[in-house]
Amino acid sequence: MSTIKVKDGTEIYYKDWGSGQPIVFSHGWPLSADDWDTQMMFFLSHGYRVIAHDRRGHGRSSQVSDGHDMDHYADDLAALTAHLNLENAIHVGHSTGGGEVAHYIARHGESRVAKAVLISTVPPLMVKTLDNPGGLPKEVFDGLQVQVATNRAQFYWDFPAGPFYGYNRPGAKAAQGVD
Repeated sequence: MSTIKVKDGTEIYYKDWGSGQPIVFSHGWPLSADDWDTQMMFFLSHGYRVIAHDRRGHGRSSQVSDGHDMDHYADDLAALTAHLNLENAIHVGHSTGGGEVAHYIARHGESRVAKAVLISTVPPLMVKTLDNPGGLPKEVFDGLQVQVATNRAQFYWDFPAGPFYGYNRPGAKAAQGVD
């Protein structure tokens, strides 16, 4: 397994395939680098170098109890980018990964970045506050944490079958291959 150790000792797992202009994929919560395999294989077959990492606390990276914020995510991505000496990289981020990419560029600059693709990116602040009235009530996030803590397997079955892929909308048909 390929890993790097970032400054706080957290190990970050990554995949690094091929050669050519690098495309760096940042996954959404609660996924892993594996969720990009189809896209990685496509771009690999078209001459790109493709890289995906498991964010701290996800997949094969260290399962740490702290550092789950955009500053740490951005710094981990910067450490990976520097470790692999990536230049002219295309960064693709989905959901939390999109926030990670945006925060990485804002925090570390764009000197190594050619382009950024943000897909259904999380906003800078997701919780409803007086300054962010369009956010979600904190109870929504508390409920997700309780579900993960009490029955992780059931949560990972129920969440994709409902709001994550939009199957909770009237007339939507769940795809068994996704669930």
